[in-house]
Amino acid sequence: EYVRALFADAGIRPGQWGLPVAWNKDEQWEADLAQLPQLAAVGRELGCTRTATWCPSGSNDRDFEENFAWHVARFTPIAQALADEGCRLGIEVLGPQTIRARFKYAFVYTLGGMMELAEAIGTGNVGLLLDAWHLYTSGDPLDVLDTITAQDIVTVHVNDAPEGLSMDQYIDNDRRLPMETGVIDLGGFVNKLAALNYDGPVTPEPFSARVNAIEDSTEAAQLVAEHMDKLWAAGGLT
Repeated sequence: EYVRALFADAGIRPGQWGLPVAWNKDEQWEADLAQLPQLAAVGRELGCTRTATWCPSGSNDRDFEENFAWHVARFTPIAQALADEGCRLGIEVLGPQTIRARFKYAFVYTLGGMMELAEAIGTGNVGLLLDAWHLYTSGDPLDVLDTITAQDIVTVHVNDAPEGLSMDQYIDNDRRLPMETGVIDLGGFVNKLAALNYDGPVTPEPFSARVNAIEDSTEAAQLVAEHMDKLWAAGGLT
């Protein structure tokens, strides 16, 4: 109740929480899983039933089929614990070629591939952490969003890309504020979300040296807010 009051007094709705399970660490994930039901119950009580994580786009140890089965086995008990508390899990693919190139074996890096993994998990509460940057750098067109429903999207990240780079040059931690360069069609992206009647959080995640250089946190937040306002306008939501 105290935490609910903090959000209410600030006029803020909680959007999502990071999955508190180190699912990719064999020595830790089961202990984390044991704590998950209690934490998921807190999320439900706060009215925040969306959690998310990411999935590597390759492996040096497992080929695609073995890795697919491994991820299904690892994510299924996590997803079931969340489902038991009315929570949903969004999984993010990593699109850039520079990430995939690090691995011996390729793995899921597209929207369609992640939807196949979510279906294989089979708990009915697994979908996408849909990131505009990863969608773009994966090579997927915006029209791929026409193949899913709003229920398939758990949460959304938005950011723009640097100018003048080819697809094999994008580095994951070098992005731009939404609408800063226009490289990614974010207006079209948001318009697609609106057409789907997506009703969840949309979070800027620019990995921006420009923002990080601003010492005053309010000034930094204002700059990001201005770019988000441009995004809403471009998507026809103002």
